[in-house]
Amino acid sequence: MIMDIPSTINETRDGLLSKKYRVVDLINAYLAKIARYDGQINSFITVCEENAYKVAKKADKLISEFGEKAFQDYPLLGCVVAHKDVFVTEGIRTTAASKVLDSYVPCYSATAVTRLDNAGAICIGKLNCDAWAHGSSGENSQFGATKNPWNLKYVPGGSSSGSGAALAADFCLLSTGTDTCGSVRLPSNYCGVVGLKPTYGAISRYGVIAMASSLDTVGPMAKTVEDVEMMFQAISGPDGKDATIASVKYQSKNSSFKIGIPKEFFGEGLDDEVRNNLDSVIQIYKKLGVDFVDVSLPSTKYAISVYYVIQPAEVSSNLARYDGIRYGNSRDAFGDEAKRRIMLGTYVLSSGYYDAYYLKAMKVRTLIRKEVSDVFEKVDAVIAPVAPTPPFKIGAKANDPLQMYLTDIYAATANLSGIPSIAIPSGFTKNGLPLGFQLMGPRFSESLLFDLGKKYHKEISYKPSVAKL
Repeated sequence: MIMDIPSTINETRDGLLSKKYRVVDLINAYLAKIARYDGQINSFITVCEENAYKVAKKADKLISEFGEKAFQDYPLLGCVVAHKDVFVTEGIRTTAASKVLDSYVPCYSATAVTRLDNAGAICIGKLNCDAWAHGSSGENSQFGATKNPWNLKYVPGGSSSGSGAALAADFCLLSTGTDTCGSVRLPSNYCGVVGLKPTYGAISRYGVIAMASSLDTVGPMAKTVEDVEMMFQAISGPDGKDATIASVKYQSKNSSFKIGIPKEFFGEGLDDEVRNNLDSVIQIYKKLGVDFVDVSLPSTKYAISVYYVIQPAEVSSNLARYDGIRYGNSRDAFGDEAKRRIMLGTYVLSSGYYDAYYLKAMKVRTLIRKEVSDVFEKVDAVIAPVAPTPPFKIGAKANDPLQMYLTDIYAATANLSGIPSIAIPSGFTKNGLPLGFQLMGPRFSESLLFDLGKKYHKEISYKPSVAKL
């Protein structure tokens, strides 16, 4: 029988200090669950059993010798993490869920990975995702689609599909993802966990396989807002390896909050269950004394169109390095979605089309950023759906790329404007599938978003939910 696995960082810490279990016992429990159930879900590409036990034994020794002081030096001591397989990990296979890199073993680790290691976290494996992070459902992985633990017939969201599914299935306590257009927030929303898309420039992307470099962000994921906040504190800040990273002191001084409701995000096409859930969330915030005002972001109706010009252009540039000469397999191993985005990107950057498409998209992006900045002169945050519908069935949109791309329609604004956004679970559909919402704030307002998220969950007496497998 598998032991009860703690749901939060603090629960893990308390159990270890009280000697309810050892770190090695936790590793035994997680690996047992993965072995028993991940064949159905397919959230892992690589399981790092040897590494997990090696680090766990060191953690148990630290706790035995230093007790509570060990957690002061290592705030995530004993916490089990799994990484989206676009994070390079020293000595551990890293594939980006593509057959191009199916045997690639890096000689260094990403900054986010190293910082979590240094905080005491234990890597248990590498997680499945849409190949090269191209997708919204997890169906584009060349290692097979990931399934939603709440209902195996449904998608878990993408591209960080394994990152959301592994948390919902209790295969790990923490996970990492990347968000280029909702790829942390969407699987968090569809799997009933918390995920942060940080400010562009908050967390180093060093050692993360690039998709679209002006949009990519590294995002922590966990079962509670508090745990995501602790992960963010551990991995954010300059590392001297990513020139876009700013040195910022995060603090929220607000005693009262004003949240904007953008009319463009609550219009036609929004599923009734998603809309009703958001209405309930707004009522709870009003009960807490939060003021709501209507705002407008008129140019965001072009956001998804702008994204699907800029992103493929950057994809075509970034994937050009995979030539099969220095490492990896030949380009014949690229999947259909990667080929589609390379062709789109090459087209919009080509002579005669650059001005008509790419340059025009960049101008609209600037307009969107200006409108978003103006809105935050009036409100502290903005509330919105994460996706227009609850999770959809596997295969429902696989043959219609345009419909799949529209899944990201509410996500693109945060990435194009570089602002932070957090996905927060807030209930379930009548069919038992997770529902949630997102809060967006001005640049480097992560602390404010954490405060708002914690207030909401405290008011509803939120308890992390794990899918019954």
